[in-house]
Amino acid sequence: MSTKWLSFILIVTTIVGLMFFGCHKKSTKPKLPSWTTYTTSNSGLVDNVVNAIAIDASGNKWFGTDAGVSKFDGTNWTTYNMYSSELSYKYVYAIAIDASGNIWLGTWGGVCKFDGTNWTIYSTSNSGLTSWAVFAIAIDASGNIWFGTVFGGVSKFDRTNWTTYNTSNSGLAGKFVDAIAIDASGNKWFGTEDGFEIYAGGVSKFDGTNWTTYNTSNSGLACNSVGAIAIDASGNIWFGTDDGGVSKFDGTNWTTYNTSNSGLACNSVGAIAIDASGNIWFGTWGGGVSKFDGTNWTTYNLQNSDLVGNWVGAIAIDASGNKWFGDTGAGVTKFHE
Repeated sequence: MSTKWLSFILIVTTIVGLMFFGCHKKSTKPKLPSWTTYTTSNSGLVDNVVNAIAIDASGNKWFGTDAGVSKFDGTNWTTYNMYSSELSYKYVYAIAIDASGNIWLGTWGGVCKFDGTNWTIYSTSNSGLTSWAVFAIAIDASGNIWFGTVFGGVSKFDRTNWTTYNTSNSGLAGKFVDAIAIDASGNKWFGTEDGFEIYAGGVSKFDGTNWTTYNTSNSGLACNSVGAIAIDASGNIWFGTDDGGVSKFDGTNWTTYNTSNSGLACNSVGAIAIDASGNIWFGTWGGGVSKFDGTNWTTYNLQNSDLVGNWVGAIAIDASGNKWFGDTGAGVTKFHE
């Protein structure tokens, strides 16, 4: 073999080795946090007031706003409002997606079901819905839809029949139901507001037969106004309150986290989400977002990050681990750690 070929082979081998090393080094380099903001100015988001976020099985993000619903597939935006669709009202406060892919929207004008083509509207005049304003929606393992209403308590819909639970016919703590979560045992947890009713408020647990209410008088709940509920993998219930911080309940013991005893950014918590690693994310009214890993706290706000706003009332986490934060006036931020 000639020396030219030997030299050529040596050079090629060296280059390939350097390329492999470079690629290998690049692949192990830690990724930096990335922030992406979507507003009415730079995207198809219909309104900067974002009240709710949900993600469907195809990965589409659905944003409930004060001007309708915007769907984002990662590239294209589609908006549904009172002019372009049969959406019953422009204010959309809650979104849930059932096993069949139907989108359920809680609005100031009743409930809208959208199957991708057809719209079905449920109101106080054509259904058993007890209030025109729906602020919370949850779907249980049997496919029943639970609606938290303003002044109407809770309405349950089994796709045929409606059942109402209020302060008169059940152990529900209040008529204004702002949050609903369902645990692994099928218990329903309802967060109510106390600012609109005297001697009402707190959290009610319903097992299908019995009711149990937790409030500041009989438990370690930090505040009787509860606007967010989430349940972690260990079964702990996390309650976001209007001005008492966050209360965690393990079924026996209560723990409260607030600005005085933890790194929580603000005592008014309007959204909670839990990621695949078990980190708890809290959206606050005025303090941005706080992350809690069980030991340490990290806060992201306008001052130390590219978060679009400090008033975060909606959080969703997609299959890739991206966090989507909806601000009640500034738009949406996508965050990847």
